Amino acid sequence: MTQYPALHMVIDGEKVSGGGRRTFDVVNPVTGETLAELPLADKADLDRALETAQRGYRIWRYTPAAERAKVLHGAAALIRQRADDLARIATMEEGKPVGETKIECMASAGWFDFAAGECQRLYGRELVRPVGQRSVVRWEPVGPIAAFAPWNFPLGNPSRKLGAAVAAGCSIILKSAEETPASALGILQCLYDAGLPKEVAQAVFGVPDKVSSHLLASPIIKKLSFTGSTVVGKHLAKLAADNMIRTTMELGGHGPVLVFDDADVDTVLATAAPGKTRNAGQVCVSLTRFIVQENVFEKFRDGMAERLAATVVGDGLKDGTQMGPMANPRRPDAMEKFVANAKDKGARVNTGGERIGNQGYFFQPTVLSEIPLDAEVMNEEPFGPLALINPYKSEDDMIAEANRLPYGLAGYAWTNDVKRQRRLADEVEVGMMGINTHMIAGPDAPFQGVQWSGHGSEDGPEGVKACMVVKAVHEG
Repeated sequence: MTQYPALHMVIDGEKVSGGGRRTFDVVNPVTGETLAELPLADKADLDRALETAQRGYRIWRYTPAAERAKVLHGAAALIRQRADDLARIATMEEGKPVGETKIECMASAGWFDFAAGECQRLYGRELVRPVGQRSVVRWEPVGPIAAFAPWNFPLGNPSRKLGAAVAAGCSIILKSAEETPASALGILQCLYDAGLPKEVAQAVFGVPDKVSSHLLASPIIKKLSFTGSTVVGKHLAKLAADNMIRTTMELGGHGPVLVFDDADVDTVLATAAPGKTRNAGQVCVSLTRFIVQENVFEKFRDGMAERLAATVVGDGLKDGTQMGPMANPRRPDAMEKFVANAKDKGARVNTGGERIGNQGYFFQPTVLSEIPLDAEVMNEEPFGPLALINPYKSEDDMIAEANRLPYGLAGYAWTNDVKRQRRLADEVEVGMMGINTHMIAGPDAPFQGVQWSGHGSEDGPEGVKACMVVKAVHEG
């Protein structure tokens, strides 16, 4: 049985704990009991991390591509070797079923392997010039990066931040979520054990606003990578603007799901129902607003309610669990408020809508239907196991609803009409579009949003290039 580890920060290669620092209680969301105390950084810790990041950048930016790739490939192999332990620790911290955290391990390893390959492809181009002249366009690492990762993918989010920085030749200070520190530290340890110099990547934890304000005020930091809510993302973007720090912002969503009457409803439900309950709906690209053509609305609504009602909810470490608890006490509180507001506005609760038990942070998979558009849940990201289902008459009406909100992370559609598929790819305003699938992420594909869902890319070649800057060099 995997034991939950002692917690620490990693600053300048040293495991930092205790010393009279403030601490944070890391809690098991199944029971609400404390797993361990996490030390939080003070100003001196952050200053030390910044100085180390500056030294680490000077080391790593000139390290040959083949050596950077070797570290990433080595870390990927270690993640696969340690997947059982890493997955169980992530489930203890965040709650999702261990099968999901095991998949997260494999995805993290795949991203490191892909990023390793990109180390050899960071070339620019030579421009056409007269004989005796030469002009080249080259890519260079941007410099030390401050990266902030949330709790919902406790292994995958840190891996995205670390892998891109390491591949590009940057140093990085990672502030992962205080709720899920051991997961992030486990990924970082794989990089260290694969040969990454400890000055290159560090891990700090602390009061989020104090850490971000301190790091982003430093002239040492040249890039901010943030995954989280739109509200916090806007705040951090303003801080970054003071020093003209480059930003990658992967922010909130409100995933529209267009279901047309030419699609097979049972086939859609077989994919959409488990997609909705994945990680208890705590997924930025979660299927959320089901925009269903009226001819199949009742069949789809009733089928979704039946499937969600049958979902096995429980401890993510136990066999047979299909959905775990929510990650922290804030989430079931938020679900109750969303459901109550929607009911007050006239929405129907087709299944769920309540907490489960009096221990831990469990909430029923829930279907709400015929929800007025002024209900809070139709305008704010629920980030939970709420499926919102409304009927619409025409394709134009459905596209209008998909584009009604300022979010634009992921969108989905099920239709067998090929021409309609292409129209939707053009007209739905999102950074990622899934047509007849909810699988929209891969190590070789850019992951990004538009509008209030952010800018810049993670994953794919674009994710590595986001940690770099372009320089034009002209020789006379």
